[in-house]
Amino acid sequence: MATSSPYQQLRDELAEIDALSGIEGLLQWDEQVMMPSGDGAASARAKASSALAGVVHAKRTASSLGELIELCGGRKVTQEKLGADATTFDVANVKRAAEGFDRASRVPPAMAKKEAELGSRGYRAWMEAKKNSDYSVFAPVLKEWVELVKERSSLINPGGDPYDTALDDYERGLTSARLDEIFAPVKAEVSALIKQVYDVEEGPVALRSVGGKSVLTGDFDAEKQAALSRQIALEMGFDLTAGRLDVSAHPFTGGADFTDVRMTTRYKSDDLSEGLTGTIHETGHALYEQGRPREYAGQPVSQAHSMGVHESQSLLWERMVALSPDFSTFLLPKLSDAFFGQFDGVTNDQLHASFNTVKKPSFIRVESDELTYPMHVILRYELEQGLIKGDVDVDALPELWNAKMEELLGHRPPDDAKGVLQDVHWSAGAIGYFPTYLLGAMYACQIYETALTKLPGLEDEIRKGEFARLREWLNKNVHALGSSFDSADALLEHVTGKPLDGEAFVKYLREKYTKLYGL
Repeated sequence: MATSSPYQQLRDELAEIDALSGIEGLLQWDEQVMMPSGDGAASARAKASSALAGVVHAKRTASSLGELIELCGGRKVTQEKLGADATTFDVANVKRAAEGFDRASRVPPAMAKKEAELGSRGYRAWMEAKKNSDYSVFAPVLKEWVELVKERSSLINPGGDPYDTALDDYERGLTSARLDEIFAPVKAEVSALIKQVYDVEEGPVALRSVGGKSVLTGDFDAEKQAALSRQIALEMGFDLTAGRLDVSAHPFTGGADFTDVRMTTRYKSDDLSEGLTGTIHETGHALYEQGRPREYAGQPVSQAHSMGVHESQSLLWERMVALSPDFSTFLLPKLSDAFFGQFDGVTNDQLHASFNTVKKPSFIRVESDELTYPMHVILRYELEQGLIKGDVDVDALPELWNAKMEELLGHRPPDDAKGVLQDVHWSAGAIGYFPTYLLGAMYACQIYETALTKLPGLEDEIRKGEFARLREWLNKNVHALGSSFDSADALLEHVTGKPLDGEAFVKYLREKYTKLYGL
């Protein structure tokens, strides 16, 4: 294509916006990892971030950008419109640009400013409310967010379902009707399975000879944990010449672009599993970021498909790989070398069971296990959907939360800090985000099931610590496709031959935990 073509001009504009967004990513990483802790630094960073956000928003909503998108065909773009050498990725790139522009330009600057202000105020209110377990401090802010999300949704998609519009921010092309269909078998069958497991007082079969005690609890040197975690990240394929691994209070993956991917983790001296699984989880995110399509660097189509698909890549490595008996076979000798004498006499089965012990009670989502986690997400999904649809009153939320927790998991939180106030998301207006966590687990299960059929001998490779073939397969079939598909179902159909199947996830959990607990 000629360099002066509308499409090339559009690519240039989009690349500049992406570069500015990369600076935002670096500022966010720095704030959580390196920035001084004083109030002055926080205040200065808030001003810098706000100023940069204003510049980015202005460029994302500029009429000149909209005109270029329309010249290229907008949402109705075709390969013919773009030229003879246009690819399906070019078509998808224009579509993603059009979708992003439409959503951003329908939110007036005053609303964007109000969202930023409410996010800052909401975070402070949430912190105070959680610290004192006092929901009344947070409720007024949540009421504002519910109304603002509904107002924003009506501007973006007039006449549409407001929750579906909010959901689209995080999982493109998905509706609550489809979510209800996907989550229904999980809610019914996994909740029943949890009750069965909870009835097994003696714990996993492999740990009964040691009184049910996890081999991953004890006293583990943090520096040794960090060295082992870094080694495993490298063996998984993380490129340290294009990334970093640091420590932060809350693990995350960010950075500027695929050449500068920054992930963090954390370590607990009395629990070895958190640092290991956390690092493996974030490395899954980082491999996705480092594997995005480089020939479309800076373009919307090069971005990850969605939050749910991103989560699938971290959870595939964390749960399907690291929580497997094959990985325990690989890991146990490394633990013995790193923590001399602390794993003497431990078997592969005991290590595997320790990684997969179901927690009872399970109050906190981020501390929950693989089996109880889906219920935490479904609880939040049903409540936030009710908030936006008007079926749930903000003031009644704590009691509704506790009742639903008892319904799904069999226990009520002792206070609101361990209940309705435990997550930060709603303080930032991130309504529609929670479902992506469970979607990620379900996508991961289906993708890994396909990988096992496409890559004969994969389990043997994992036992040996050979991860290259799996990483390369994921890169080819997920990472390098960016956001070229219109929906996650379409991407899954391309990778696995079928859209998301909730029953497959239920089957995986049932078979795994029936064996672990001798049901």
